[in-house]
Parts: sequence; C-alpha cells; structure tokens
Amino acid sequence: MDYFLPFLLSAAESSETVLRDLVAEITTFKLIRAILGLLLAYGLMWSLQNMTNWVSEKVPRRFRLAIKQSVPFVKGLILVVLISYLMRLFINLSEVNLLAVTGTIAVALGFAFKDYVSSIIAGVVTLFEGPFRMGDRVRIRDHYGEVIDYGLRGLRLRTPDDNTVTIPHNVVWTDAISSANSGQLEAQIVTEFFFDHRVDTEKVIPILYEAAYSSRYTQLKLPVQVIMSEKPWATQFKLKAYPLDARDEFLYMTDLIRRTKQACARLKIPYPQIPVHSEFLDTDSRGGSSDRPEGH
Repeated sequence: MDYFLPFLLSAAESSETVLRDLVAEITTFKLIRAILGLLLAYGLMWSLQNMTNWVSEKVPRRFRLAIKQSVPFVKGLILVVLISYLMRLFINLSEVNLLAVTGTIAVALGFAFKDYVSSIIAGVVTLFEGPFRMGDRVRIRDHYGEVIDYGLRGLRLRTPDDNTVTIPHNVVWTDAISSANSGQLEAQIVTEFFFDHRVDTEKVIPILYEAAYSSRYTQLKLPVQVIMSEKPWATQFKLKAYPLDARDEFLYMTDLIRRTKQACARLKIPYPQIPVHSEFLDTDSRGGSSDRPEGH
C-alpha cells in the first residue's frame, strides 16, 4: 500500500492541475454574457419558428414547404454557435484540453444521458438522410400527421384531430417511417368504395373518374386511377388521386365520397347488403345470445 501511495498522490495532483488548466476563470461578467447568449439563442429560434410559420402561410403554397424545410438547419446552426461561444467563455481550448473535454463529455453522456444523446444523434442523421421534412405528412408508429416542428430531441406532429404529438428522434433507429408527400406539395389519396357484386362496373368506373376530375381539390397534372378487387361480400373500388395540397387530404376524400354517392343515388347503383344468416336467428331464438331471464 505504501508503494502505491506516491502514485495515487501524483495522479490526484495531475488531475487537479488538468482541471485547473481546463476551466477558465469564472467571473460575473462571463456569467452575464453566457445568460445573454442563451436568451439570444432562444429568442432567435423562437422568432425563426414563428416567422417561418407566418411567412409560409402568406406566400403561394408551392413555396410553403421549401420555406419550412430550412428551419431545422438554421436551428442547428444557432445551437452550434451557442455551444462554441459558451465553451470559449468557460474552457481554455488548447489541443490537450479539447481532447480531455471531448473524452470527459463522451463518458459522462454515454452513461447519464444515453437516450437523450441517442435522440440528438438520430435527429442529426435524419436531418441529412431526409426520410421526411418539415411540412410532410408522415406516419410514425401509431401517429399520423403533419411535421410542424423539428427540435433538438424530437419532432412534433399535428394530427388530423388537431392534437400535437411529440416523438423522439431515436425512433428512426427501430421504426419504419412512412411519408405521404416526401417534400412535395401533393400526396396521393386513396378513397375506397364498396358496391354490390351485381353492380355494372362500366357505370361505376366513369362515375369515380368524373368525381375526381370535377373536384376543385384535384391536381389535374397528376394521374387518376381506379383499381378494382373482389371481397367476399362486395366489389371494392379504390380511387387514387392527388389533391392540390396534401393538407386538404380529408376535405378531398369527403368531396370525392359526396360526389360519388350523389351520382350512385341518381343512377340507383346498389350498395352491398350484408346477409343475415338464418343460423344467427336460430341462435338468438334458442337463447344463445339473448338477454331474457331463464324460465321465461
């Protein structure tokens, strides 16, 4: 034990010297500058987010997504500048000290904040790989909506019910992400219709095409398709078309359904009828699913 004591004392003195050389003198003036820097960075990011949202709603809609997609990069630049500024204030950034700081931060973050750091790294990777962008309509896990904010730790979706869902970036490591429009203004919308097996398809298909081409929401430069398939109880028709703006997805589907039902009612096109089997009625009459008390 006496043999190792000089080495332990020497290591302790060396660590204290490194720490003293690493951390710059902390003064009241530096603290004030650091607080002002934090407030300025927060104010810039807040102003950027709100200004971008306001401008993107005022310009022609073909420019809306392009404006919003610049927000994550500018936010990242502000954060990099802020971190560099704070390090210059409180750390003596020599070559040796920089290496020591990097190793210390890596170890500390690896144990204490691994999930948070994982989200930050995933956010940076997602920013450059581009599986989705600001303004895209995406599905992540059980959540579907428009990407309205891209933060340091996670993104925020606005769902069709006008709820805001925050999702950490690290879900990209393990979960599939579906993007409806991938940075474009338009997104294909699939509207399903079901008709009786006896329906005249030569009447139904033109009705669906007419519903799409006559809707004020339809992007006429993109293709419209009708796909058929057979189900045990009905014939299924899928109307695939693009609205002018992916944001109008549900208004567009409503308009297509309304137009199709009006035409079908006018031409008396039959809808499928779910058969009620006699064995179900027999089961009810025997009391298998009846709520009547016993003995009656």
